[in-house]
Formats: sequence, structure tokens, C-alpha cells
Amino acid sequence: MFEGDVTTTAGLRWCVDALSRLDARVSDAERVDQIRLLEEIKSAAAAAQVRVTTQFVASQRAAQEVAGVPAEAIGAGIASQVALAKRESPARARRFVGWAGILTTELPNTFTALQQGRITEWRAQIVARETGWLSAEHRARVDAELAASLESLSDRTVEAETKKLAYGLDPHGYLARISTAESGRRVSLRPAPDTMSVLRGFLPVTHGVSVLASLQQHADSLRSQGDERTRGQIMADTLVERVTGQATADAVPVQVRLVMTDQALLNYGASPDEPAHLEGYGPLPADLARRIANTASTKADLWLRRLFTSPQSGALVAMESRRRHFDDGLADVLIVRDRVCRTPWCGAPIKHKDHVIPVEQGGATSEANGQGLCEACNYAKQAPGWRARASGDRAGDEVQITTPTGHRYRSRPPALPLGKPPSRVEMIFADLIYAA
Repeated sequence: MFEGDVTTTAGLRWCVDALSRLDARVSDAERVDQIRLLEEIKSAAAAAQVRVTTQFVASQRAAQEVAGVPAEAIGAGIASQVALAKRESPARARRFVGWAGILTTELPNTFTALQQGRITEWRAQIVARETGWLSAEHRARVDAELAASLESLSDRTVEAETKKLAYGLDPHGYLARISTAESGRRVSLRPAPDTMSVLRGFLPVTHGVSVLASLQQHADSLRSQGDERTRGQIMADTLVERVTGQATADAVPVQVRLVMTDQALLNYGASPDEPAHLEGYGPLPADLARRIANTASTKADLWLRRLFTSPQSGALVAMESRRRHFDDGLADVLIVRDRVCRTPWCGAPIKHKDHVIPVEQGGATSEANGQGLCEACNYAKQAPGWRARASGDRAGDEVQITTPTGHRYRSRPPALPLGKPPSRVEMIFADLIYAA
């Protein structure tokens, strides 16, 4: 486990196990000491992970160069291997790889503070993130300036101080960075508790402030005229109305895809409360799904497709279409079955429908040999050394991914709603098209 002053991989496993046996027969004063020491251990472990990651990236890049990978493709798939090891999304792993390289090579004081447990991983990441656009010389100066006070600063103060120092060293570069950031403006949606959602706009500061001020002023005006909704409710409804162009927030022309059992839709049988799945959001209570479907049936066109599943495994085996416009049934099957990118811990929206076993290796273009992937993961699996194969009865049921280092990860699609007898083992795929 330990060889001289070096901790082996077996030693790391021993440390993980040892923490589960922490002495509980102590006073509260000692428990406070334990909390502080455990926090320091977390920081030291983060620093070790940063160092190992930097070494891994350098080694993998060198191996790709030796293998003759074109210069423009060097680095492909490396962050995805880190993501699988960390059990997180490739997007987060790419950011981690980037700031790990900066931290270990150009921010020695910040990295030392992390190693010694004096700052958290997040604060070290803030310094790396907010200096990433500076030259190496300027980055080193910021690192030196922060060294004495870094341990005593809060997250927000670390960010503010780092930005201030960076701007003072390179104001022109800071303005150029703003222009680059503005080019990345976007809108995204994520689930929130209680079947709500969070719509986020990544906007230039003037745009964000003006949108908020406009909504606030409109809400205050309606409130002064006797509108009984809260200020927040009016702002939320007004946002929907202005973006969609509709007179009211609940009359939105949008296509919504629901997957639910026939029993849940029609509220009968042994499983009328089986949760539904709303594409782009996630699970919904059956009662709410029924209300959405009922609203669509009175306000709009409602098209139903039956999805046939195996009574033993619940795996999707076929789809029936009764819509007048059925663009790509196979793509719909993969989207409904996989929901999000099939790479473990990714969770990004599906952008590519691709083969598990490539066509050039004899793979068929079929549901059984198809999988839904995000763009980044689809490109990563094409890097040298990556392999995928079916490890279940059907390729679509389970896929085994093998990385260049020989590590294996299994991927299974999420379970579909599965009705209990007397269900006919069918589900409803409802395209709810709300009319204007």
C-alpha cells in the first residue's frame, strides 16, 4: 500500500475504506476537528486528482502522437476517459482538464494551498478559471498577489479579487474576453422540483438587466391595476407570452412528447399512477400527464403512437405510427428509448443517432444496433482505442464501452413506463401539438 514515501493505488483504496471506520467515540470538540480535517483531506485529494489528471492527459497525448494521429485530432477522447473515471459528464470533465493543466503548471501558490488543504477545490478552480485568458506571466502575478489572503477569502471574494487583479494587468484582453463570452450567449432548460423547470438565459449583462427590468415594470403596472397574481407570477407568465407571441401563457404552440402507459393515460387497470416521461424534462406524475393530454385534446391536435415493449424486460421492441407526418421512425425510437446521451454519467441531449458497431465493421442500421449520443460523445468514441459492443441479448439493451486504457463501462437505457396486468404491454407516445 505504501512504498517508502509513495502512496500506491492499493494505498488509496485502503484510505477510502479507512474513512468509513472513523472513530465515533469522541467529544463534540473533536468532531469539529474531524470535520475540519476531512475538509482538508477533500482538498488534498482534489489536488492529487488534478496532478494525476495532468499526467494522464500528457501521457495520452504523447501516445496519440506516437500512433500517428493527425495533429488536429491530438487530444480527442482524453477528456471523455476522465469523465468516465470521475463519473461525470464529458462537458464538466473538459473544464476540469483545462483548469487542472493551468493549476499545476502556472498557479503554484494556489495549487500548494489546495494540496495543504487550506482552500477548497472550487476556490482553486475559480482562480484558474478567471486567469485562464491571461498570459503565463500575468497569471503568475495574480497567483502571487492572492497567495497571502487566499485562505481567508470567501468564494465570491476570491472571484472578485481575481477578476480585479486580472483586469488591472490586461484591461484590453479583458474586453476581448467579454466579446468572446457574448458570442456564447444561449438559452437552456433544466428540470426543477415539483414538475417545474428552470429556463436560463446566458446573456450579455445589459441584455439580462433590461429583460428583468422590463418584466418587473410590467408586473408592477398590472399589480397597480388590480391583477391578483404575485409579481413573480406575472413576470413568469409575461416572459412566456412575449417569447411565444401568445395572448396567454397556457396557449403555447409547441410540440410536447409524452411517454406513458395506456393505463396511465386512460386512468384504468392496475397501474394508472405509473409516472410518464416528458422528453426534454424527465418524469412526470401520471395525473399531471393526463391533464396535459386532456388539454391537448381540447385545444389542439393529439396524435398517438403505440410503443410495444417486452413483457419480461420492458425493453422497447417496436413503434407504431399513426401520424400523418412521420419523418424518421427509427430516430424517434432511439430518442424515446435512450432519452439522453447513452454515455454513462453524460446526460446531455441526444444530437446524433449512431451505430454501436460501425457500419464499416459490419454493424447494421437498426434499432438494435443504434444508440442516441450527444455530439461530443459520438466524436470521442471515434478516437483511437475506443470500442463498443453489445453485451446483452439486444445491442440496444446494453452497450459495453471500452476505453484506450482497457477500462470498461456498461450503458443501459432508462426503464420505460411498464404497465401491470391487465395492461396490453403497450405505451402511448403522445405528440401534443398545441394550436395557436
